[in-house]
Order: sequence, then C-alpha cells, then structure tokens
Amino acid sequence: MLSRRVIVCLDVADGRVMKGVQFESLREIGDPAQLASQYEAEGADEIVFLNIAAHADGKARLPDIVRRTAEQLFIPLTVGGGIGSVEDAGMMLRAGADKISINSAIVSRPELITEAAQKFGSQCVVASIDARRQESGWRVYTHGGRNATTLDAVKWAMTCAALGAGEILLTSIDRDGTRDGFDIALTNAVAQSVNIPVVASGGGGNGEHVVEVLSDGRADAALMAGAFHDRTCTVDQVKAAMCKAGLPVRMAA
Repeated sequence: MLSRRVIVCLDVADGRVMKGVQFESLREIGDPAQLASQYEAEGADEIVFLNIAAHADGKARLPDIVRRTAEQLFIPLTVGGGIGSVEDAGMMLRAGADKISINSAIVSRPELITEAAQKFGSQCVVASIDARRQESGWRVYTHGGRNATTLDAVKWAMTCAALGAGEILLTSIDRDGTRDGFDIALTNAVAQSVNIPVVASGGGGNGEHVVEVLSDGRADAALMAGAFHDRTCTVDQVKAAMCKAGLPVRMAA
C-alpha cells in the first residue's frame, strides 16, 4: 500500500504566506521559502503554494518565489492560483514546481485539463475543487470561494479525472480554517467516484482528524495549514498518530 501523505499548504500573497478562515480574515504568517524548508525538515511529504493575490503583480511575482523555494526543497511542490492557460502552467513548472493546481480556469474551459495533461503529463495536473455543502450534495465554487457555479462537486471530480487530471485537491469551504475535522462525507463521495488520488483539505486540526480522513479507502493525502502555522499541531504529531493507527507513512529521517 502506498504511503499516505501529509501536505502543508502555504497561501501566498505579495510574497508572504497568509492564512484565513473560510477563505476570509487573512493574517500574515511568514516567508514562503523559509516556511517550506521548515516543514520539509519536520517531515512534510509535499508543499502546496496557492497564490491568493487578486492582482496581476501577485501573479507576476510568484515564479520567483517558486524558484527560490524549489532550489531548497527535495519534496514535491505544487503551485496553484491564477493559472489560466498551458503557458501559465509551463511557467510554474519551469520555475521548479512539480505539479500545477487549477481551479477557476478549468471550470470556464474544461479542455485546459486535457491540454495541460497532454503537454506535461497527467501526473503534473491537479484539479482543485472548492466545494460548499448544499441541501443535496456539494456545489463547486470558484475565484477563492466567492463565485458559485451550477456544478455538483462529485460529478465535476469525475469529469476532471476523465479529462486527464492526475489528482484532485478537494477543499471543503465549510470546514476551511475551522480545525473541526475534514468533511468526511464529501471526501468519501469524491474518493469513491474517481480512480485518481484525492487530497482532502479544509478542517484539519490534529492527527486524529488526519487518521479519520485517510482511513478506510478515503483520501490519499491530507492537506493542512493553520494548525501547523500556529504550532497547535506538528507534522511529527500527525505522522505519529498515523503510525499508531496502522496507516502507511513516510517518517522524517
């Protein structure tokens, strides 16, 4: 069985790492490259950079941040936020990213998934899905959780996989930043509907939450941010809980 992954997310704006609750109330955390290196040393399996800057200058600065970070990392780096074309994806990959994560642009033009997969390989293409619970199921949102679509999250995940995405980054907007635990129902529904890895995001606060979402064929990886940034929980503690639960895990050297 493949090791279950613990992924640290760094929301980047104007060259700094930020963190919020339900995509709002942002506060500054620190330098992206420095934090990425710190989390790698603590045992993180991957790092995700999400560009949350709303203006063009934030997007323009991101390749330099990615390059500076990739030079120091030996674990995979995924970059997302503002990637709207194959050219954008190529820029980030050339800067040192291992994978690119795309959300709003593939909702507008789903064929971008196939174009990117054909050019760079499916393993490089992560379909990012931000979902909020509705009366029946979950609705997909774009543009940092601000814009509702008519898409059902589970059906959209199936479409993304069919178009060539190599992985799904699934974020529960309802749980984002709450540290009350991942949305297990949402994660299960998507994971059971696709044959590609699913990364659970939104709500992780401790090792028990991670064990829950990674057990019984649910997600392949768990992504966390705020609890790690505030040091209320560490990567080591999460992995110790995973080991205790019998989950396959890569321990830090």
